Amino acid sequence: MIRIMLPFHLRTLARTGAEVQIEVTAPATQRSVLDALEARYPALRGTIRDHVTAKRRPFLRFYAGDLDLSNEPPDAPLPDTVASGNEPYIVFGAISGG
Repeated sequence: MIRIMLPFHLRTLARTGAEVQIEVTAPATQRSVLDALEARYPALRGTIRDHVTAKRRPFLRFYAGDLDLSNEPPDAPLPDTVASGNEPYIVFGAISGG
């Protein structure tokens, strides 16, 4: 089980709590986790990744503990601590402005 922490606006769309658990077959990657998340919560399709290109949206960051995975390839394996469910995969809404 992969634990996923969602920011407020995404949990509102998914109508769920701050943390969800998703079953992902090995190897656990960012792509497989996001595929499983969107399959379970269809309201999230297009909010985390573009419908056409499947590129991750700007202003969303992805973390495994304190490790920033935002610029990692989507098919790179997640750290063992996340794949085992010991630490959550965190989707974080970035803030910008002046």
